[in-house]
Amino acid sequence: MNFEIIMDLMDKMSETGMTKFSYKKGDTEIKIENNKTITVQAEAIPASVTAAVEPVSTSAVKEESAAPVADPSVKTMTCPLIGTFYTSPAPDMPPFVQVGDQVKKGQVIGIVEAMKLMNEIECEFDGVIKEILVSNEQTVEFGQPLFLIKE
Repeated sequence: MNFEIIMDLMDKMSETGMTKFSYKKGDTEIKIENNKTITVQAEAIPASVTAAVEPVSTSAVKEESAAPVADPSVKTMTCPLIGTFYTSPAPDMPPFVQVGDQVKKGQVIGIVEAMKLMNEIECEFDGVIKEILVSNEQTVEFGQPLFLIKE
């Protein structure tokens, strides 16, 4: 089971209100409990996988992102996966966006590297970047706020 399938499964669980899921095949076991913890256990990890996977408390993320926003037109873009956040496509290139930039829905505004895969983070709505909440090369978690965008 690859990482993208796991992320799709988590999205479906969230949409349908499922609270628990477990999967076991061979030495790999995946257990997901919505609004509690995410646990990934594996006895035999292929040599091609070099990234460590740690349990994440989604309740801690919810507390962090539940801070009230005074302006209702300000929306929060959250991280769709665990990994390392990058502000630009390469170290010698300018950042995708800066505070004050106008953005469109679907526009790439960052990259999260997870398990050696670069995942483009696309803006979920039109607006103006009000605040960038993470720095370049920062480790980010699923559901962590990344940007504040004023519609």
